[in-house]
Amino acid sequence: MKIIDLSLPIDDKAFEVHKVAIERVTHQAGVEKFNRLIMGKTLLGKIKYLLGQRILKKEDLPDEEFLSLEIVHSPVHIGTHLDYSFHYGSTSEGRPSKTAEEIPLEYCYQDGVKLELTHKQPNEKIIAADITAALTKINYKLKPLDIVFLHTGADKLYGSSKYFSDYPGVDTSAIDYLLDRGVKIFGVDTMGIDRPYRFMLKEFLDNKDTQALYPAHFYGRKREFIHIERLANLEKLPETGFKVICFPVKIKRTGAAWARVVAII
Repeated sequence: MKIIDLSLPIDDKAFEVHKVAIERVTHQAGVEKFNRLIMGKTLLGKIKYLLGQRILKKEDLPDEEFLSLEIVHSPVHIGTHLDYSFHYGSTSEGRPSKTAEEIPLEYCYQDGVKLELTHKQPNEKIIAADITAALTKINYKLKPLDIVFLHTGADKLYGSSKYFSDYPGVDTSAIDYLLDRGVKIFGVDTMGIDRPYRFMLKEFLDNKDTQALYPAHFYGRKREFIHIERLANLEKLPETGFKVICFPVKIKRTGAAWARVVAII
């Protein structure tokens, strides 16, 4: 058995549009933080702490170290993550949209299929015909619950500004094609399923074309689907013959959730 990591990290040093910060409390600083937050938590405890009667000293600990602590301040759309219908809008298919903790777990452990789409250029759309051509090339017919990965190679730009500007988007015709065949989850190795901001915004500002803005995401209001963004290492996968595990982190009332996506061969 071989396990391939298909996930990107939450990295506070990588280029991101939204602010990402990771507060790192060292083993040494953890002693003082423990004293401040735990030993001095109650009024009586705070008094005793200030008087030096209720305090943890570094000399009381093995190697004079406490526990490290990392506090992550990050949108749920940073790192590899699953988007569900609440992200797309307040309703989907005429019903209240579902949040990420409601993603059915049985959808998240299924057979995987990789479709080669590395020929698609930035600002191009991956349309239904591209899906059928890629499936024909590998002689595969989709079945319900297959998890489909669209391989563009854009993950190699991660960490730079080009990661946000140089990748193809997914057309709603491609989404329809997948959903009509029982696919519940599809994934991309790009920053998002819509074309980069620079193309969508230019068309909107130049032509006042509201249809140019996030059509793939907004399509989730019409048809319910789950998609994975920011996959990586899809070139390491065969076209078929692998299992995908993509369980989302259980966060309450969010439109997306981080996931450690892996393939098992």
